[in-house]
Amino acid sequence: MIYQRTLAKEVNITGIGIHSGKKVTLKICPASANTGIIFKRTDIPNAKPIQALAANVGPTRNNTTLGDGEDAIHTVEHLLSAFYGFGIDNAYIEIDGPEVPIMDGSSGSFVFILKETGVENLNQTKKFMVILEPIKVEHNDTWAMIEPSQNLIIDSTIVFAHPAINKQQQIFEFSCENFINEISRARTFGMLKDLDMYRRMGLGKGASLNNTIAVDDYNVVNPEGLRFANEFVRHKILDTIGDVSLLGHSLAGKI
Repeated sequence: MIYQRTLAKEVNITGIGIHSGKKVTLKICPASANTGIIFKRTDIPNAKPIQALAANVGPTRNNTTLGDGEDAIHTVEHLLSAFYGFGIDNAYIEIDGPEVPIMDGSSGSFVFILKETGVENLNQTKKFMVILEPIKVEHNDTWAMIEPSQNLIIDSTIVFAHPAINKQQQIFEFSCENFINEISRARTFGMLKDLDMYRRMGLGKGASLNNTIAVDDYNVVNPEGLRFANEFVRHKILDTIGDVSLLGHSLAGKI
């Protein structure tokens, strides 16, 4: 039997929102079985709790957003990816700002905190979603497909007309250990030439070399370089895992 999980104890996390640039604190609390992952804004009076489900995803721009309107919660994907990596199905999260802190641009900081906090098994079995036939979604020149499989395997390919990225592909078979070692530390990235445009759109106000891989016209700008040769596509897999968690059930995989 595979049981649902939650955190072993409450934990507080403070950081900067990559898009809002605002300092924000999360309080993540253990929750009982079948609660799901619940977010609630504490900086807005009478804000309603929002469950992390696909049906609650609002308008998104360069991030995954839950809700719509002033009490929406932005950039949830890196935290949700860490939860999925540890098999955490249930948590109650209070947040005093509009956006989950970006930390170092990956799920690595959340992974470290979850290791320190600990994970607790609950007395209810985990719910799984079983894919019975292929489903494909296309938009412009991009597409995503989900197919039946006994394990969660993500085959991701990205193509950027940039000499530091070009075409990258990674096939990743999910397990908690594989997630921690191969995916969790892969950082988000952006082009320096696009930064002014994003900031005019109200995005990227908190972006820096401390939380983003920045590339100029030819090279990676960060003095420390990349953590993986194909860190760009690994981060896309990280985001995908966070978004998979919004299905409300685990897909087949080793938790």
